[in-house]
Amino acid sequence: MKSPHACKNIYGLIGYPLVHSFSRDFFNQKFMAEDIDAQYINFEIEDIGQLMEVIAEYPNLNGLNVTAPYKEAVIPLLDSLDDDAREIGAVNVIRFIRDHRSGDFVELRGYNSDVAGFERTIPSILTPSRTSALVLGTGGAAKAVTAALRRNGINVQLVSRRKSEHTLIYEEITRAMVAEHKIIVNATPLGKYPDDNVCPDFPYRFLTKEHLCYDLIYNPEETLFMKKSAQFGAETKNGIEMLLLQAFDSYRIWTMED
Repeated sequence: MKSPHACKNIYGLIGYPLVHSFSRDFFNQKFMAEDIDAQYINFEIEDIGQLMEVIAEYPNLNGLNVTAPYKEAVIPLLDSLDDDAREIGAVNVIRFIRDHRSGDFVELRGYNSDVAGFERTIPSILTPSRTSALVLGTGGAAKAVTAALRRNGINVQLVSRRKSEHTLIYEEITRAMVAEHKIIVNATPLGKYPDDNVCPDFPYRFLTKEHLCYDLIYNPEETLFMKKSAQFGAETKNGIEMLLLQAFDSYRIWTMED
């Protein structure tokens, strides 16, 4: 693979840590298979302020994905947001808009492809009894999931380790609450490789075969959250389909005409 600076277009991922991510391999295999003069790089940055250093170092950078913990923190560094990103308050795709004559980028625009990616994975798992959801987590991924579920008529209750006006804490979850909420979504990073021996502190014993337990994590393929849920008969699903769908949307956003 040639030097990134020699490629026509550079794309990448910002987040911390990134050891779990499949995006680099996915995009670089796509570029090679389709003979696209581009390369995808993981930019593991410890502070969101380092984004501008990345941009300065790679003048051929034309698009970025954003993952935890920067989906919300990146917003003040952007020039504009699309409607979904503005509504949700989280960004997972950055498009570099350039001047047609000089080639200099003139605007950083944030998008949210997580919403559409998640929404397109749920029609087959929504049943008449699954009308309410518990979403574990309150970060950018949880915001996207919440928006997608509510657009499909699903009532959502957020769960977090910290109590707030709009969230429950795990200790408050009762058998009756779990019985009412037949969709459980893990939108936290708990259980992500390499820390795959942990999971949210959820009362799994209250689950039944009527429940759908959806983990946005895709590495490992079966998380501890999914294993514990399956032990009590729940249907489980991981985040690989959502990852692929939002990746396709990312490339469409990066390459669309102004």
